[in-house]
Amino acid sequence: MNTIEKLAERSRAAAGATPSGQEPARAPESLVERPLVEVDGIAKVFDVSAPWLNRVLERKPRLLLHAVDGVSFTIRRGETLALVGESGCGKSTVARMLVGLYKPSRGSVKIDGHDLSELSGPSGQALRRRIQMIFQDPYASLNPRWKVSEIIAEPIRVHRLLDDEAAIDARVGELLRHVGLSPTDAARFPHQFSGGQRQRISIARALASQPEFLVCDEPTSALDVSVQAQVLNLMRELQRQDQLTYLFISHNLAVVHHVADRVGVMYLGRIVELAPKRTLFEAPRHPYTRMLLDAIPDIGMTGRARTPVAGEVPNPLSPPPGCTFHPRCPHANARCRSEQPLLRATPDGGQAACHAVEEGRI
Repeated sequence: MNTIEKLAERSRAAAGATPSGQEPARAPESLVERPLVEVDGIAKVFDVSAPWLNRVLERKPRLLLHAVDGVSFTIRRGETLALVGESGCGKSTVARMLVGLYKPSRGSVKIDGHDLSELSGPSGQALRRRIQMIFQDPYASLNPRWKVSEIIAEPIRVHRLLDDEAAIDARVGELLRHVGLSPTDAARFPHQFSGGQRQRISIARALASQPEFLVCDEPTSALDVSVQAQVLNLMRELQRQDQLTYLFISHNLAVVHHVADRVGVMYLGRIVELAPKRTLFEAPRHPYTRMLLDAIPDIGMTGRARTPVAGEVPNPLSPPPGCTFHPRCPHANARCRSEQPLLRATPDGGQAACHAVEEGRI
């Protein structure tokens, strides 16, 4: 090898290249971090038709409600993705599909590479243990006839994590301490606790199976503001300690700003904007996101021009053609009324489904 070839070889080595004629080395696939949660084009259609005989006699067609229509996103390990939007936009339906309570009409959900359809198969028990849900109403999500010890111990017994009753009782006491309660609370019933304490019990029950992924469906909306802060701070601390991954459903943007890493904005069954939290709050792209942020009271009295959300949400049984937001959008044109926008990447690292953003009109 002459001097020129040696210099070229050293240059390739410094740049990470391989000698000519050889394929570049690739990192093993196991070393490439894969998102913990992968949601690809899920949709949920509910049949809300009248009974068959009524439809025949009254000559009415079937009515199909497209609660969720083609939602896709990923969540990395240890990350919190928040979904926000007005009531009825499909947030809770997405949450229920991610834990297997609803079966998607189309699309797929994967948890660490395992399709959620495996829940009904032989490996379903192990997959179900890794996914838990915290429900919205702490008064309705706990069995009033069970003691706290039975409520928290149920996932431990179902998944056979411990067999010895003394070990189960010790684990229940440990979980209660973990969420800021006393082990002596295990002997009490849910009605003996306040709303915030009940939600802490719900969190302890969710943590009992040692999950990796928690779906939180508006876990603080039924609580007082001061109690909300306590529960949210507890959830953030538990996420740091146990390396949990959250899907956080909320309509409160202040709560989302406190807990989320990325935010997805839903409107009538679709995600219209998905971006890192800082990007979305400082430079929102979609007109609907801008209107939602403008609806937050301006305590600082900055004097900035604000455009409130106008109009009403369209009937989901008969959504408008094209972009479903166009009847309420001040930037809508003929294309918006006829062509449905796709979720496209934006220069700031987010995604937006808007013709006006794509065309540079806003």
